[in-house]
Amino acid sequence: MRVLGVDPGLTRCGVGVVENSSPQGSKVLTMVGVGVIQTDPAASLEHRLLELETELKSWIEKTSPDVIAVERVFSQLNVRTAMATGQAAGVALLLAAKAGIPVVMHTPTQVKAAVTGSGRADKKQIALMVQKLLRLSEIPKPVDSTDALALAICHHWRGSADNKLALAAANEKKRISLLKKVATS
Repeated sequence: MRVLGVDPGLTRCGVGVVENSSPQGSKVLTMVGVGVIQTDPAASLEHRLLELETELKSWIEKTSPDVIAVERVFSQLNVRTAMATGQAAGVALLLAAKAGIPVVMHTPTQVKAAVTGSGRADKKQIALMVQKLLRLSEIPKPVDSTDALALAICHHWRGSADNKLALAAANEKKRISLLKKVATS
């Protein structure tokens, strides 16, 4: 499975692709690509979003991910930053929907816990674990790219369990709906 991690941001949007081509259940992951999409803060919002859309679309076309993992935006102290992050995340979600690629959203705490074992890990701990887990000679920079790789790693390790839970919930909904139809017939 190939996962494109997106650490949304309007000025810097981290992207990282991680693949697990090993047999089912193996935790051996490989980095396929990593980078940062930067937009000019002096440009208008609509042009920045268009540039982000163009670059993310290129990443999707180049890497053919099976899933796109996006960091879930939580309220931050700075409303302006939260808005920009949400707008960037929206671009990623829209592109995934247009391409027919499933999207998952992980919270920063989920990512930290999956990658380091602690939901309270700091940026340096996350970066060191990403380097170790992907067997990289150095830590990718800037931090946005490392965060995107961490999102992809998180989905590899959490995703299968989350997908099974979502499928079970969907099947239960279908079963209840069918039972209601039978009961009213």
